[in-house]
Amino acid sequence: MQTDETWTTSDVSAVGENSSLTSEQYRKKMQRRKEVQEVRMKNASNEKGLIIVNTGNGKGKTTAALGMVLRALGHGYKVAIIQFIKGAWEPSEKRVFSIWQDDLLEFHALGEGFTWDTQDRDRDIEKAIAAWQKSLEYIRNPQFKLVLLDEINIALKLGYLQVEEVLAGLDQKPPNNHVILTGRGAPTALISRADLVTEMTLVKHPFRDQGIKAQPGIEY
Repeated sequence: MQTDETWTTSDVSAVGENSSLTSEQYRKKMQRRKEVQEVRMKNASNEKGLIIVNTGNGKGKTTAALGMVLRALGHGYKVAIIQFIKGAWEPSEKRVFSIWQDDLLEFHALGEGFTWDTQDRDRDIEKAIAAWQKSLEYIRNPQFKLVLLDEINIALKLGYLQVEEVLAGLDQKPPNNHVILTGRGAPTALISRADLVTEMTLVKHPFRDQGIKAQPGIEY
């Protein structure tokens, strides 16, 4: 089965080229591509718990991570979400995911908002350390197939947490469990350690370019 993640740049660029082919040429080309893809899938037979990093200045880091959370819940896996920065928001996702709480999902909003709101570095550090200690409980727990550490990269970038400590904690996760770390400015050491890294690139943003405020259903 080919998923969206298995498409390469050459796969996408080939779509335009295919428009000039005859039906028979297209059929033969797709048959060859199918054979190549089947070999790829056959060779990708290993299983491993992943360290996943969503970073970059573009929108969608947490949104993409929550999509993986939904997938995990759909498979009946236990999931933990720990919010490091945006905890003061009470986001709509928390209300939606509440139907799984006390069964498959643990949700902890342990931040108190963005740093420009709190304006108290010592308390921000204290809250980040508390969130990390709570995160370790789930990272080490083999029952939790997926742990989402939302905006932890911001805490690392600002020096609230030490990357060496976080990497040491990630080493304690069970072999087949997954951890997602989101937030812009992911440190190089974390990117090197991760198995899957996606950088969201900002091209246009309605707030920056048009002065459009955050809207329900889009930002929260």
